[in-house]
Amino acid sequence: MIELADPLALCLLPLPYLVALLLPAGGRQGPALRVPDRVAERLLGQPAGRRSATLTAQWTSHLRPWAIWALLVLALAGPQSLSPVPALKVSGRDLAVVLDLSGSMVRDDFVLNDAQVTRLEAVQTIGADFLRRRGGDRVALIVFGSEAYYAAPFSFDTEAVAQQIETTTIGISGRATNISDGLGLALKRLSQSRAKTKVVVLLSDGKNNAGATNPTAVAELAALLGVRVHTIALGPKDTGEADKGERGVVDAATLRAIADMSGGESFRVRTSADLETVTRAIDQLEATTTAGLAAEVYRPLWIWPAAVSVLLLLWHMWRDIA
Repeated sequence: MIELADPLALCLLPLPYLVALLLPAGGRQGPALRVPDRVAERLLGQPAGRRSATLTAQWTSHLRPWAIWALLVLALAGPQSLSPVPALKVSGRDLAVVLDLSGSMVRDDFVLNDAQVTRLEAVQTIGADFLRRRGGDRVALIVFGSEAYYAAPFSFDTEAVAQQIETTTIGISGRATNISDGLGLALKRLSQSRAKTKVVVLLSDGKNNAGATNPTAVAELAALLGVRVHTIALGPKDTGEADKGERGVVDAATLRAIADMSGGESFRVRTSADLETVTRAIDQLEATTTAGLAAEVYRPLWIWPAAVSVLLLLWHMWRDIA
């Protein structure tokens, strides 16, 4: 069904006629004498049939400007059609991704598509793909290093949040590892949520070495708020396997404790393949699926009468020149 966004614009249709009536006429011709066609043919030396064709051409040339004006007014009135939009499935889940951007994420000890990549590059590629599959979830992104920042607010626009992950850089939040503040900021946002299911996916490749709060204490708060925290310990070695003083190792034990205390699951990731497996596993999180609200949107059609009017105008100008 086609309707007009602003039907009052059609009141402009007689405007050129009113202007012609109200403005003083200029360049009027002198007296004229109407004569029969045969007399005109004798006087002008022009056949009657040709004169009739000339009159038709004159009428056509007068009608073209009116047609152009009518089409422009129609475009101004905003013709539009109402089109239904399929309802978006809503999971009833708010999912916050809490991403470690500490200095150790620059280590290039991962392989992706047969190429050596940094830990951050692996997380950006696989994590963005994970978020793009979360249609129906309301997702957010929080990054942390020495400090924690809210990089993307909760939104159903998973593509926008995925692009935000792909553009994150190390150093914007400091180079230390403040797991407590990263998780705490996610819980602060989720405490205001009315979602039936609240989930945090926490990814870190180091050991908490900044902030005044113990990560396990924050995990207790998550349990009180009903927020499940799934943790991903990223890196070839963890604190239980590494030599004393070795750097770039992940505190898998603490991350496992956070997950256990909040009712979530803990995952150990040593390779890019492990990371892909983990994201597929998290895809199986239990959801409270309900149908979304159906919607109807207007599709603008003004471009068509506007385009035809422009073509007629160009043709009219060309005829006048020719």
